[in-house]
Amino acid sequence: MVGQEDTIAVESPLTIKINGEEFATMVCTPTAVEDLVTGFLAAEGLIRFADQIEALSLDMERGYAQVKLHHLHQFNQAMVSKRFIGSCCGKSRQFYFHNDAQTARTVRTSLQVSVQQCFELMRELQEQSEDFRATGGLHNAALCTPNEVLLTRADIGRHNALDKIYGHMLRQRIAPRNKLIAFSGRVSSEVALKAAKMGVGILLSKSAPTDLALQLANDLGITVVGFIRRDQLTVYTHPERITECI
Repeated sequence: MVGQEDTIAVESPLTIKINGEEFATMVCTPTAVEDLVTGFLAAEGLIRFADQIEALSLDMERGYAQVKLHHLHQFNQAMVSKRFIGSCCGKSRQFYFHNDAQTARTVRTSLQVSVQQCFELMRELQEQSEDFRATGGLHNAALCTPNEVLLTRADIGRHNALDKIYGHMLRQRIAPRNKLIAFSGRVSSEVALKAAKMGVGILLSKSAPTDLALQLANDLGITVVGFIRRDQLTVYTHPERITECI
C-alpha cells in the first residue's frame, strides 16, 4: 500500500493580554488572527468599534496577542481572569454568559432570502472552504448577502470562525444591514448569541440547532435555518424572512 501525505488542521494556543494583563487563552487556527482578536474582544463587550484598539501586536511563535485599549477605565477589571476557551463543542456557556446581557441585542431587519438562495449560499460556502476540504477538521462561516458570499473564515472552533467574521466587519467597517451568516456547524446557543452580537438576523446552517439556541434566536429576532442539504432545509424561527422563490 502506497503511503499518502495528509493535511492536518492546525491548533495553536493564543493568550490575549490587554494592557499587559492576561485576559484569556484560547485554542485556534492561526489564520486571520487580528480579525479573531478584534471580534472576540467585541463579543466579550470590551470594545464596540475597532478604533478602540490603540495597538494590536501578534507573537504567534510564542502564542501571544498584545492589545492596548483606549479608556481602560470603562472596563470591569474583575472580568480579567485566566479563562480557558477551548475548541471543543459545548460546555462553554460559563465563559461568556456574564457578558451576553450587554452585548447581545435584538435584531430588527426586513431582509428576506429565498429557499433557493439558501441552497446556493450553502453550496458556495462549501466550495470556498478549501481548508475544510483539505483537513476535514475545521468549521466554516461566511458573511453573505442574499445573492453572494462576501467573506469566509475557518477555524477549529465554531465560535472562533464567527469571531473572525465579526472582527473583519469591525475592522473594515462593514455594516450588518442586509447581511446574513452561512455556517457549517451545529447552531448552539453560543452561535445564536454571536449572530445577535454581530447584528445579523438570518443564520443558515447545514447542521442542527439546539433547543436553547432556538429559544435565544426566537427572543433575539434571529431566523435560524438548519439542515440545508441537497434540496431540503428546515426553518425554525422567524420564518417570515424566508420566501419560497426569488
